[in-house]
Amino acid sequence: MGSSPISHDEAGEALQGNRVVAGEVAHIRPWGHEDRVDTHLGGQASHSGESGIHLLCRHVTHESSLGRAPQARLCQTSSVPSPSVAGPLLALDTASLYYRSYFALPSSMTAPDGRPHQAIRGFLSTVARLVGTYRPAALVAAWDTDWRPAWRVELVPSYKAHRVADVTDEAQGAERAEGAEGAPADLDEQAEAIGHLLDALGLPRWGMRDHEADDVLGSLTAQPALWPTGVQQCIVVSGDRDLVQLIDSGTRLLLTVNGGMDTWPLLDTEMATTRFGVAPDCYVDMATLRGDASDGLPGVPGIGPKTAVTLVNAFGSVESALRAAENAGTPPMTPRIAERLREHSVAVLRAKRVSTAVRDLGLPSVPLMPRQPADPDELERLAALWGVQRQVREVQVALGQDDAGSEGS
Repeated sequence: MGSSPISHDEAGEALQGNRVVAGEVAHIRPWGHEDRVDTHLGGQASHSGESGIHLLCRHVTHESSLGRAPQARLCQTSSVPSPSVAGPLLALDTASLYYRSYFALPSSMTAPDGRPHQAIRGFLSTVARLVGTYRPAALVAAWDTDWRPAWRVELVPSYKAHRVADVTDEAQGAERAEGAEGAPADLDEQAEAIGHLLDALGLPRWGMRDHEADDVLGSLTAQPALWPTGVQQCIVVSGDRDLVQLIDSGTRLLLTVNGGMDTWPLLDTEMATTRFGVAPDCYVDMATLRGDASDGLPGVPGIGPKTAVTLVNAFGSVESALRAAENAGTPPMTPRIAERLREHSVAVLRAKRVSTAVRDLGLPSVPLMPRQPADPDELERLAALWGVQRQVREVQVALGQDDAGSEGS
């Protein structure tokens, strides 16, 4: 990235482990800057498999000052990975995947009680295919505990504001539970069920209060010392192009664009640079100058995608471009662009901070894949309740879990 990551090195909110409290499960990321989908989809202690994570956390809230994210530190954790591991770490942008399923699959897909279950069904099928295809040594499902953190809104009040309005219109003014903004009404309970299914399977589900899943993914990819012994690569799975910023020598992005999984590009540094015109660590700079309407980030008036790419490739970062704007004679800076940059310098710097994933959250060590479900009885109950026995079994088979239930719908 073009600037130093936001510091999170003091006491603050604790990471949630495999279970997320009910009041936070509705903080799911709404539709927005992900690529359009189509209908082709290819504090409780918890333990999973041979090496689970044991979390006993407490929450402490700190007020944030303008320009600084809330600070956070995790409680003590323990994990005992195997000394010999093959395969990558698979890091899921969970909301991105279940939103994709929700909009790509028909709402006529229902549970035995008639409730729509297309998001659950599609998400589980996607996880099963991902695990079967990439044979990961470990998997972490990053969770949007807060999809629109107050500290980001404080910096840029328009950040995702239109998504709140969209849901308000959909609900026709009906008051919704705190934190439920941005989620279609019938998706809330499906998202909650997905969380419980992940927990019962024994798959780590990590979220940090006052942070988005992007921040968990950013911190996970930036700290390979947390990965199981022998893991050399992390594959982030998301339709969010902002996560291009995480790509480096050890991290690739499986971008869930249109089409089935067979067509999703697995982007490394070279491929991302070719696709977007700038190196991954400059992607945020380019997007900040250009603007991102889906996130409510206006960009700099008069600077479109091509100009943004040109400026970033010429100067390397937003900060360097702003310095060059003080001398409009520095090509390719023109007097008009320089004037616009000077006029919007404060706003563009704030927007960059908002768009930059946090890279230094305190995370626990990543456990290996669970070879047994954490709660077989609960897994069986949830699968039957939602009519996804077949999809749950597919995930268990892909994970190599011995306790694979009977098939259902």
